[in-house]
Amino acid sequence: MKNPANLLPKDPHGCPFLILAPMEGVGDRCFRKAMASIGGFDEAVRDFLRVPKNAHVKSLAVEYEADELSPIPIAAQLMGSDPDLMADMAREMEARGAPRVDINCGCPSNTVTGRGAGSSLLKEPDFLHEVARAVVQAVSIPVTIKMRSGFEDISLFKENLHAAEGSGVRYITLHPRTKVDGYGPPARWDLIAEAKSILKIPLVGNGDILNVEHALKMLETTQCDALMIGRGSVINPFIFHEIRAHFSQQPYTPLWEDLVRYFDVYMAEIPAGVSMRTRINKLKQLMSFLFKGNAQLLELRAQILTSQYQDSGAFLEFALPLLQGAWQKNSAK
Repeated sequence: MKNPANLLPKDPHGCPFLILAPMEGVGDRCFRKAMASIGGFDEAVRDFLRVPKNAHVKSLAVEYEADELSPIPIAAQLMGSDPDLMADMAREMEARGAPRVDINCGCPSNTVTGRGAGSSLLKEPDFLHEVARAVVQAVSIPVTIKMRSGFEDISLFKENLHAAEGSGVRYITLHPRTKVDGYGPPARWDLIAEAKSILKIPLVGNGDILNVEHALKMLETTQCDALMIGRGSVINPFIFHEIRAHFSQQPYTPLWEDLVRYFDVYMAEIPAGVSMRTRINKLKQLMSFLFKGNAQLLELRAQILTSQYQDSGAFLEFALPLLQGAWQKNSAK
């Protein structure tokens, strides 16, 4: 077995391994492909594949494509609570070329936790260990876990860390909010630091990394081994390049043309059968995140999001010039 640290290598300038987070909803294939057109991250993680009880794993496994973002690798994330089915699905993922299998122990959705999956696994550390161990023993590729700090509270935080580590997973990604927290209160980076002091395997920090300063602060305060970024990449698709530029000490200026390509790729990846209204709403959702990181764009939020265009091409012809004007003002600062 390789040294686990080798799974998360730093680049030649000392930049930590950067991972595009799995995100239900906004982080779909369209978004991942759009982000890959910009690049800057070392690996992506596909949004979770549900493995419900009585699942037919072969029919579900076809949703995963190992070469989706080639040459950027994309790990498969599994969410379920049946150890045998999770192991079977992991084997399917390995057969389909997955470089890594990640176990979802973090999804807070009630429809998920009500079935004993996602963050509900954190209620029983022994069962978390059983599920993870079954997956680890089923495959030869690395198995990892993405977890929250707890379910209702953090009373089992240490027990869950030890259960995960003892299962044989190669590293843990920690999102330091509980299931009950959802995405509301600030992520508790002190818990990432505590986990790092407890674990012997590598730890990936995740949560509230919205810019370079946040990334550097997380690395400094937690001593985590790598970074996973989700919402921050939707707000700023260039965040990975900006983090790398800091470490390489080379200037980096995001180009408007790259952002246009980002939207073009996103649009091209929306399945053909999706209605025009849904296409436009998906674009508006994507743009609404950009507003959060740019005061100039924020001024245009209502104008763009309440527009009544019935054709996605016409909507982009209206919205992109407005975005470009705000983009140029922001870049000139």
